Amino acid sequence: MISHTHSVAFRGVDACLVQVQCSLTPGLPGFSIVGLPDKAVSEARDRVRSALASMAIAFPAKKITINLSPADLPKEGSHFDLPIALSLLSAMEIVPADAPRTVIALGEMSLDGTLVPVSGSLPAAVTASETEMTLLCPSDCGREAAWVSGAEVIAPKTLGDVVRHFNGQVPVAPSLPGEVLQAQTGIDLRDVKGQERAKRALEIAAAGRHHLLFVGPPGSGKSMLSQRLHSILPPLTPHEALETSMIHSVAGLLDAGGISRTRPFRDPHHTSSMAAIIGGGRVARPGEVSLAHNGVLFMDEFPEFQRNVLETLRQPLETGEVMISRANAHIRYPCRFMLIAAANPCRCGFMTDPARACARVPDCGTDYLGRISGPLMDRFDLRVEVPPVSYTDLNLPEAGDSSETVAARVASAQAVQHKRYEDRPDMHTNADAAGEALEEIAAPDSEGRDLLVRVAEKFSLTARGYHRVMRVARTIADLDGSADVRQPHIAEAVSFRLVAGPRA
Repeated sequence: MISHTHSVAFRGVDACLVQVQCSLTPGLPGFSIVGLPDKAVSEARDRVRSALASMAIAFPAKKITINLSPADLPKEGSHFDLPIALSLLSAMEIVPADAPRTVIALGEMSLDGTLVPVSGSLPAAVTASETEMTLLCPSDCGREAAWVSGAEVIAPKTLGDVVRHFNGQVPVAPSLPGEVLQAQTGIDLRDVKGQERAKRALEIAAAGRHHLLFVGPPGSGKSMLSQRLHSILPPLTPHEALETSMIHSVAGLLDAGGISRTRPFRDPHHTSSMAAIIGGGRVARPGEVSLAHNGVLFMDEFPEFQRNVLETLRQPLETGEVMISRANAHIRYPCRFMLIAAANPCRCGFMTDPARACARVPDCGTDYLGRISGPLMDRFDLRVEVPPVSYTDLNLPEAGDSSETVAARVASAQAVQHKRYEDRPDMHTNADAAGEALEEIAAPDSEGRDLLVRVAEKFSLTARGYHRVMRVARTIADLDGSADVRQPHIAEAVSFRLVAGPRA
C-alpha cells in the first residue's frame, strides 16, 4: 500500500511543496528514505521508530520506503519527521488513508513523540494557503503560522494528538494568531546631549529611508544616536510585518509566535564574515542584510569590517535584494534596509584634536577612511561629522525634541511619500525614486537648480551623487510640508553630502 502526505522544502523564503510517499512491501524488514535527504532527514527513521514505540505501536515487519518527491530537490532539516511519521501511520491504516492527503505537515519529533518547534512555519502556511491545504505543525509554531489568512493551522503537542485528531476522537482546534509584539526600549532621542545637526540628519534619514554615515572621535555619541533611530521610525505596515517575519521565521528568530510591528535593528560586530552579513553557509541562510529587511542595519566601526565584506554591500544597497549562489542552490532574499554606519576619523580616533592626535595626521585619516571605497561612499545619502561633546555639556538639562515628537514628523513625511508612490509598486520612499519619477517629484526651483549645478561642477558629483542630493532634498521638503523643492532644501541636502570623507 502506498500513502502520502505533504511537507515543504525551503528555498530562501519560499516553501516548495514536497510530497511524502510511504510504501510498505513484503520482504526483509528495513526503513529507507530516498529523494535527496540530508543527514537530519535520514535520521528521522530512528526518531519515528522511537516515537511509535512510545505509543505502543509496533513497526510493521515489512520493507518501509519513504520517497520525498520531487527527487531532485534537496531536502534539509528535521521538520520532515512529522510528515514521514504521518505517511507511515496512514500506510499502516492507523489513521484514515485519505486524511493526510490534503495536509502540509512539518515538525521535529522527540523520542517520546512530543512535537518540537521548527523554523519556517510562516512560509509553510503561505504555501498551505496558496494550495488550499491544512497546515499541521507543532503547537509552539501554531500561533506564528496562523497569521497567514486563508490557511487552517492545526497545531497538536504530540504525535498521539495527531492520531486522535485524524481519527475524530479528540479534534484539535485551529490555532489563533499570536500577539502583535511591540518592543519597549525606553530610549529617547533627548538622551543625547547636543549633536543637533546629527539629530537632524537622523530625522531626515528616517523620513526618507536614506543611508547615513557618522564620522567622529570616540565617545562623541555616534552609537548612541544610531541606537535611537528605531525610536523615531514608524511601525511596520501589516504587509511589511508579514514580509519581514517570513525571513525571521526561516532564520528561527520569531519568539512565542508573535509578529512584531517594530522595525528590525541589526548591529553585527565588525569581525562578522561575508556569509554572516550577506547570507550563505551550507544551506544559504539569510544574512544580516536580509534580517534587517524593512529596518535598519547598523555597522559600527565601519572601516574595520573586512574590505570584501564592505564591497558586497554595494549591490544590495542599490537593488534591495541579494542573490546567494551555491553549487546546489541559487537563493534570492529581499534586503531593503537602511544602512547606518559609524566610523572614527582615523585609527586612533583623535585626528581633529591637536593635543591627542598622532604624528601621522592627516595621512592617517585619509588612509583609514580610504578603506571605504569610492563607490560605497557614494551610496551614503547623508554624511555627518559628529564633534566631541564636552563633559560640561553632560550636566545641561535635556534639550531638543523627544523621540515621540520627531516620530510624528517622520510619520507625516512618510504618509506623504506613501500617497505619492501608491501607483508605483517598485517605490516606497524617496530613497527609491529614480529616473523620470525622480525628475518629476524632486525637480527644484530655478534657484535650487542653479545651486545644485554649481555644486556638482565644483565638487565633481557623480551622477549617483547628484540624484541622491535630489532625493534628500525631496525628503527635507516633505518634512517642511512643502510641495515643491526649493533652494533651502537643496542647500541643506548638499551640506550633508560634502562632509565626512574626501569623496562627493
